Amino acid sequence: MQEIELKKWVSDKLMLLLGYSMPEIVLYVLGLSEQALSPAELAQHLEDVGLSASSKTRSFAEEIFKKVPRDKASSGLNLYQIQEREAMILARKQRTHTILEANVDDDDSVGDAGNRKCFRKRKIEEQEGDEKGKQVKRQIEERLGDQRENNNVKTLRRISRQEYLKKREQKKLEEMGYDIQDEEYLFEGVKLSEAENQEMRYKKQVYELAKKRSRESDNDMGEYRMPEAYDGEGGVNQERRFAIAKQNYRDASAGDEKKPFAEQSAWVEQQIKRATLNLKNHKNPTSDEYEFVFEDDVNHFINATTMDCDKFEVESPIEPNLVDEREALPIYTFRDQLLKAVCDHQVLVITGETGSGKTTQIPQYLHEAGYTKRGKIGCTQPRRVAAISVAARVAQEMGVKLGHEVGYSIRFENYTSEKTVLKYMTDGRLLRELLGEPDLASYSVLMIDEAHERTISTDILFGLVKEIVRFRPDLKLLISSATLDTKKFSDFFDSAPIFEIPGRQYPVEISYTKAPEANYLDAAIVTVLQIHVTQPDGDILVFLTGQEEIETAEEMLNQRMKGLASKIAQLVIFQIYGNLPTERQAKIFEPTPKGARKVVLATNIAETSLTIDGIKYVIDPGFCKMKTCNPRTEMESLLVTPISKASAMQRAGRAGRTGPGKCFRLYTAYDYHNDMEDNTAPEIQRTNLANVVLTLKTLGISNLMNFELMDPPPVEALLKALELLYALSALNKSGELTKIGRKMAEFPLDPKFSRMIVASDRYKCSDEIITIAAMLSVGYDIFYCPKNKKLLADSAKMNFHRGHVGDHIALLNVYTSWKETNFSTQWCYDNFVQVRSMKRARDIRDQLEGQLERVEIELTSNTSDIEAIKKAIASGFFTHSSRLLENGSYQTVKHPQTVYIHPTSGLSHGPPKWVIYNELVLTTKEYMRQVTEIKSEWLLEIAPHYYQLKDVEDSGSK
Repeated sequence: MQEIELKKWVSDKLMLLLGYSMPEIVLYVLGLSEQALSPAELAQHLEDVGLSASSKTRSFAEEIFKKVPRDKASSGLNLYQIQEREAMILARKQRTHTILEANVDDDDSVGDAGNRKCFRKRKIEEQEGDEKGKQVKRQIEERLGDQRENNNVKTLRRISRQEYLKKREQKKLEEMGYDIQDEEYLFEGVKLSEAENQEMRYKKQVYELAKKRSRESDNDMGEYRMPEAYDGEGGVNQERRFAIAKQNYRDASAGDEKKPFAEQSAWVEQQIKRATLNLKNHKNPTSDEYEFVFEDDVNHFINATTMDCDKFEVESPIEPNLVDEREALPIYTFRDQLLKAVCDHQVLVITGETGSGKTTQIPQYLHEAGYTKRGKIGCTQPRRVAAISVAARVAQEMGVKLGHEVGYSIRFENYTSEKTVLKYMTDGRLLRELLGEPDLASYSVLMIDEAHERTISTDILFGLVKEIVRFRPDLKLLISSATLDTKKFSDFFDSAPIFEIPGRQYPVEISYTKAPEANYLDAAIVTVLQIHVTQPDGDILVFLTGQEEIETAEEMLNQRMKGLASKIAQLVIFQIYGNLPTERQAKIFEPTPKGARKVVLATNIAETSLTIDGIKYVIDPGFCKMKTCNPRTEMESLLVTPISKASAMQRAGRAGRTGPGKCFRLYTAYDYHNDMEDNTAPEIQRTNLANVVLTLKTLGISNLMNFELMDPPPVEALLKALELLYALSALNKSGELTKIGRKMAEFPLDPKFSRMIVASDRYKCSDEIITIAAMLSVGYDIFYCPKNKKLLADSAKMNFHRGHVGDHIALLNVYTSWKETNFSTQWCYDNFVQVRSMKRARDIRDQLEGQLERVEIELTSNTSDIEAIKKAIASGFFTHSSRLLENGSYQTVKHPQTVYIHPTSGLSHGPPKWVIYNELVLTTKEYMRQVTEIKSEWLLEIAPHYYQLKDVEDSGSK
């Protein structure tokens, strides 16, 4: 048995016999067993040192006596036992020697043969003793040498860590300064709110304090400091070190304060100062004085723009006007009735108009009623924008720091702490939490808000929490909806009672167009200007389909306002959509400047998730972007489609929040009554289900066909999801989760992304693959292209595609180049790269790196082997492969379909024979996005279970 295994075995046995174990005790027991001549003698020794005289001790002695090798008696001895054995050998040597008298002749002592024989025997024993003594001495020296080496390593590690922390502190301080400079540059000339100005002043104050603390820690603080072993610049140049050392002993006539023995004098003075009793009264520090905390001070400078909530803790006082606003909400009148209904029923369906206070007030009422004493209150939102903004508002109303008692959690961003009792999160995040806590034991109340949105995650949550409340009678479940169609929710949850909150809805005048509009975007701009010129004060809300359309509309408004600037009042334009940075999202809630009118250009996020005060006019073109997926081809289409009647009513209702309003519908009354659907189709019936199926399988739900859903998905979509997961090796032939599948489920990504990361362990390139996955997760807004600098922007983008490497490797090149510049903001400006997208990619990558350890994947880098990186990518996207045709188009290998490389791809001008792609999108054509060249034989190597030789045979004409 190996020595390590033997020690572990002895340690385990000692734990059973004594209840504890230590390395010294293990070595001691091994030493006893090596010296013992029999198991009985060993058992007696063990009983003498404290083990109980029992059959277990005797059995332990017999087992260890058999396991310890008898020919290596010294291998398990500790230092003291070795010294003891050396002393025993020396004593034995002394006993074998006799003292020779000086007057005895040598010839007489060895005169006869018997004496000579005894003499030879004694000499042999003496030589053996010397040899054993030398051997023991060598063992002692080796052990002492190892001990000294270990001590030296520990010391070097400590010194290295200290030097690293010094450099890291300076680096983080520089990053903080750069962030402040970036914000000043970005918002130069932009009118900021008082809250934003206060935040900027706070950051600058923290930065100045940190710089001051760094300077003072480097200077002489009036205390003696040991001179460092390095030169003035942290190097190890011997001549410079000695030169610096001599500076303390220069002649006093040189004009400085240094004198001979200055260091000794400084040390003595410092000790006297500390030992002197100071009886003076301590004055209270003034407001301009600060106390610095030096322990773990490096943590204070980690990413100051998103500083952790437990740093610089400042409680926000509750503003009096916030209390008045809370009491003015429609829900306040029904507070007591609502709490009684929650107390009487485990499941409650709550309905009320958007703006009645459901999202912000109900969790606070439950907190005030004591529900947080036995668990958190969780509130889900379908969009991350809503989760962030609502959490910030509730924290402000409660007078607490965001991230303390009130926090939020979205994908790749967790702003909560151990103090958090009110937690706002996206429905997808709660699904991820269910993987680690299937019974949601840490929650006392769960509120699924905006249930009418019917996102895929919300529908899955309905089925899961319905099962949870059946075996957790202490869990309260609230289903909140802004529509009146709540009977369907009530029926699904076993006829749960419905609690209605009457809204504070003012009358809204609805106008239709006489004929359909040919260009609804242009019609919306004209309507905005007409309202601004002819209608009384009141802000305008315009519903558009997406970010690109919103930015186009803003540009059109600015162009048309230039010619009218001197004739009409100011028009302040704001945007709101899902990918907008948080600080820009908050601007829509700011009061409108006096003498101006605010225009908010929004997606359908403003239908129900957000309430913007001051809106009196709503312009509704009648369209939204809806994502649909063809389960057979996996082609996703983000198509502009007509909205439903329910959405149209929600949009009109935004105009009646604070007073009578008007809604201008840019479609005819006939279209509304005859062509529009009553409700929007649930997302679960029109999207890819692979991620959902993987999550349900991880939760132990094997019978997907019988899983309760409010609206079951198409059977074809469910079967295609199972086929894809089987192809990715996430499921076996029986439909059960594999080891690879469990690893994939740990990543909050699409299964193809997760499979790519798991495969990177095989190709030793996990560092590069998680970077690519993070960049892909950000979306397609990595680059931006100003119209007046299009050639420069295109040239900068193509620099990253140099070598025809493909879009995935180009994204890796972008991140690597940015990292090499120390994450420079100026580098992003120079290369037309979105700095905020890059920072988000960095945050996502850091979290993915943390997940690698959980799934036992080593972080390895293999930058030079592009082929290995491409194979890892293909391991996740081998189902998305296509070959080049003679006419320049491509044909997908499985389920043949004609597709094209997207014009934004770096491979669009030199199409390779074989490619894999990230996704298919349908716009003007069926386009492949994020394309990388591969070799056809890789498909057989990576997925022999999916492709046959005939599938990947190259023809000479292709």
